Amino acid sequence: VLARNGCDVAVPLGQGCCGALNVHGGDLGGGRQMAKRNIDALMAAGVEKIVTSSAGCGAAMKEYHDLLKDDPEYAEKARRFGGMTVDVTEFLASLPLRPPSRPLDRKITYQDPCHLAHAQRITAAPRAVLASIPGVELVEMENASLCCGGAGIYSAVRPDLSKRLQDRKMSRIAATGAQAVVTANPGCMLQLGQGLRAQGRDVPVVHVVDILDE
Repeated sequence: VLARNGCDVAVPLGQGCCGALNVHGGDLGGGRQMAKRNIDALMAAGVEKIVTSSAGCGAAMKEYHDLLKDDPEYAEKARRFGGMTVDVTEFLASLPLRPPSRPLDRKITYQDPCHLAHAQRITAAPRAVLASIPGVELVEMENASLCCGGAGIYSAVRPDLSKRLQDRKMSRIAATGAQAVVTANPGCMLQLGQGLRAQGRDVPVVHVVDILDE
């Protein structure tokens, strides 16, 4: 999708997990090591932007400066790294986006990932990308930015409360009559997909870029 929109895309070797889940779990040392590895690998590629398709990763990467603020070697690198990092929907919406030439007749609903809507304050960009696809009908669910219950490691450490949030989200999705649920974070995709399968509902969960690519 990025290449079709005129971007020269590099995928540098040496990058790895962003460290968000380690930081969420209190392993700040492990998170810092992962952050340093990514700063070294990605900035060595000489790129102008660092694009991620995971809202949780993007939120963590934009905050590397806070994680490494006391590290004399990496504090300034982390600040520059965070300023270069963008969510893929944020980046696409900032381009002269080439709208798809083929219509995709589908009724969809969009789930705002917490780490995109609340942590990064990005809500308009994914909707703008979806609006560029001819034939797609976006039906907004009630409280689209309410947590789905995935929330990083929350579904593992607080399963009962996570399930209650998931059940509420399933009812909001059902009310839209959507043929697909679209979101922008793999944690949300896992949580929503598991909830839909548990109810025996054949409703796919896809990333914004998946549906644009299709």
